[in-house]
This record gives sequence, C-alpha cells and structure tokens, in this order.
Amino acid sequence: MSMILVIGATGGVGRHVVSSLAATGPETGVEVRALVRDPGQVTLPAGVEAVRGDLSSPRTLEAALRGVHGVYLMWPGLPVQPRVVEAIAEHAKQVVYLSTDVTDLADGEQPTSFHQEIERQIRQSGLDWTFLRAIDFATNTLGWADQIRQGVVRWPYGLAARSLVHERDIADVAVRVLTTSGHAGGKYVLTGPEAITHADQVRIIGEAIGRDVRWEDLPPENARRQLTAAWGNAAFVDARLAAWRSFVHTPERVTDTVELLLGRPPRTFRTWARDHADDFR
Repeated sequence: MSMILVIGATGGVGRHVVSSLAATGPETGVEVRALVRDPGQVTLPAGVEAVRGDLSSPRTLEAALRGVHGVYLMWPGLPVQPRVVEAIAEHAKQVVYLSTDVTDLADGEQPTSFHQEIERQIRQSGLDWTFLRAIDFATNTLGWADQIRQGVVRWPYGLAARSLVHERDIADVAVRVLTTSGHAGGKYVLTGPEAITHADQVRIIGEAIGRDVRWEDLPPENARRQLTAAWGNAAFVDARLAAWRSFVHTPERVTDTVELLLGRPPRTFRTWARDHADDFR
C-alpha cells in the first residue's frame, strides 16, 4: 500500500482529492491521510485517516508525514514556511502542488508571488514534483453571489473572456498524477474547455438558478476603489484589472491539458454553474 497525504483536505479542491483517492484506493493500493486543524470537526470518507497539523506550524506536520509516499499540497495564502517543504522532502518521494499560472523563475530572479517561491523551494527539494497551474477557478465567481441574488452584477470588463476551470477537474488531475507514473517535472496548465465572458458567465449562472440576472459594466476606476477596500492590496487589484482588460481583446488561453491527462474534455462552466446553483440562491 502507498500512503498519500492530502494537505488542504477540506478545501474546494482538496475535499474532492480526498474522496476520489478514497474511492479508488482499494484498486490502486492507496491509503489516504488528511491533514486537518481539528480532526474532531471534520467528516471524511470511510477509511481516510485524519491527522492534526497546521502549515503555519511546520513541526506539527511530522506525525502526518510518517510513512507517506506522496503529498498533495495546497498552500492557503499563508506566509511561506521553508521548513514545510523540507519536512515533506524528508519523508515523501512525490509532491503535487496546486499552483497557479506563473512563469518559471530564472536563476537569481526574485519571485513576484508566493506560488513562485513555493515552486522554487519544491524544485530544490529533491522530490519528484508536479505543478498543477490552474489558470483560475470557476469558484471565484461565487464572489458575485450576493449581487446575483439581487438580480444584477456590477463588475468591470463584461467582455473579458475567461477560461475558468471546474475544481473537480483539478482534483481529478491531481488524483491521476498521484496514482500513475510519468508526471515528475510536469507543469500542467489547467483550464476549462472554452473562454467565456464575464457577462456570459453571469447569464449562465442565472439560467442555472432559473432567473434573469443582468450585467452592468462597472467603470474600472470605481472597481479599483471598491476592490482595494475589499481586498486590501492595491497592487493585486491593479494586476487583476489589467488582466481583465487584456482579456477583452485577447481571450484567456485554453489548454487541452485536462483532456490529455484524463481522456475526456474538462467540465464546462455551465456544468459548474449547475453544480453550484444552490450557492447562488
């Protein structure tokens, strides 16, 4: 049997990684362990072992890592702790890291995001690594939920076309990589099957919940003020606005990675909206 530790086991992607690994475990010779802050507060599939630990306190990972072969790693925006990667490398052979669509760092180049910094640490760790560079999550549209309940979404750049990926497709890729060979050194950019505009995303969500939802373009300068107040990071807001503006004229790229790895097309945004319809009601 091969033990796989899921770090981020209760997150939007990680919970699907746990359930899929648990379902396929008897066939693939896999045992599943979940790192959680409080084992008494989580419900996991039968056969999954819950172990207490916290990425912000690397010493708490030791018990969870004992006897582990592979690790699924999601880093929830906490300050980067080099000791976490070191501890994983001391016990495991393989790590699958849920990253984002970042570029590789050149020698001596300074990272511009914590994803780049974690990728660099993993590259230098001696582990067999695979990076899942999810271009952006469809779940981010849940941020519109309150506006959708009111019947109108005010957001900048309605014609920005995004290739959002379903979280279950990310999880399915993670499970494939963790349970099959040939993925060491892989940098997999994961997207949905097509680029859909912000305005069409809102329309599709409205259809999924059975009501009309209107789109209104929010002037970028107004969006900048609102998002900076909400997110607290002006530089990040500016970067997001610049990206959305660029997607008006050049849609966000679409890759065939999910289909190549899974042998089926990725789930559509319409499927995602139906799966999450209750979250918008």
